[in-house]
Amino acid sequence: MKKYFGFSKKLLLWYRKNKRDLPWRKTKDPYKIWISEMMLQQTTIKTVIPYFNRWIKRFPTIKDVAKSSEQEILRLWQGLGYYNRAKNIKKTADIIVSSFKGIFPQKYDLLKKLPGFGPYTTGAVLSIAFDQRVPIIDANVRRVIMRILNFQGSANPKQDPQIHKFLSKILPDKDIRDFNQSLMELGALVCQSKNPQCFLCPLKLYCQAYKTGQQEIIPKPKKQIVKKIDAVIAIIMNKNKFFIQKRPSYGLLADLWEFPGGKIKNKEKPVTALKRELKEELNAEILKATYLFSVRHCYTQFCVRLHVFKCVLASLPQTGIFKRWAFLKDLNKYPFPSGSAKIIQKISSHSHSLSLKIN
Repeated sequence: MKKYFGFSKKLLLWYRKNKRDLPWRKTKDPYKIWISEMMLQQTTIKTVIPYFNRWIKRFPTIKDVAKSSEQEILRLWQGLGYYNRAKNIKKTADIIVSSFKGIFPQKYDLLKKLPGFGPYTTGAVLSIAFDQRVPIIDANVRRVIMRILNFQGSANPKQDPQIHKFLSKILPDKDIRDFNQSLMELGALVCQSKNPQCFLCPLKLYCQAYKTGQQEIIPKPKKQIVKKIDAVIAIIMNKNKFFIQKRPSYGLLADLWEFPGGKIKNKEKPVTALKRELKEELNAEILKATYLFSVRHCYTQFCVRLHVFKCVLASLPQTGIFKRWAFLKDLNKYPFPSGSAKIIQKISSHSHSLSLKIN
């Protein structure tokens, strides 16, 4: 492809001068690269760095992951969201340890069959850890190449076959790990979705969108509708212990622990919703409900405001495998959704002013 002569050389020179100092870039260990890629899916680098460092400290090798419990994995993952990723890490670790003696397979067809290994993750591990000549396409790469080739339309996987075909032709024969990371880095730092810094771009001479002045509208901007939800949460106490329950192993936030409660229905008052939810979940009657505070947390597709009440019940709820009492100091041993974790943090910081009488 004569028109792209010098493409990879210019990109690699830019990358080596401008790349960020990230912990997973200091290793070629496929396990550590895989963990970083799983964490980075739909999560910012700033958020991931402390999670990655804590994870590697707790689980230095894939064998350490295989030895752990799913609950411990979920607890360490708490706050990153998309908890199926954490579950897939556990499943894949078990398979690699049991079937591959703890060594990552280096064949595309073997790797892509593992839980959580789509085309991107498979390509990332093979190219970054083993320097194999495999293209990888994430949101940043997709945006960069759509602008280079002047692809019209929205940025979605439907564009990927053409992007993959293009990347397969321009991939260099060596330094694949740096080339793939440089494209992602360019998208993150320069060729951003809004206000791309074209004057800083090493590839502007190759960019058709830049030449036609369409870089601001390629890919086509998408409107994001974030649903707003209100929910009620019941803080139920007995002898300094808090009642918590485990969510089902399917659906949103599966297998995480939470305080009882649920969504407020249309035109329903919070206390009415609280009484209904506790009746449905625990078959419990509320004698007294005292409003404590509210917290707000946004997930990918919705934002929820949690209205927290201290509740006194006519009788204590029954316990079992998925319903139990726990001291405040022990709640951090359980994986909670991020919104519930905020509630725990607020209770821990303001228990006296909230009249929770925790010794």
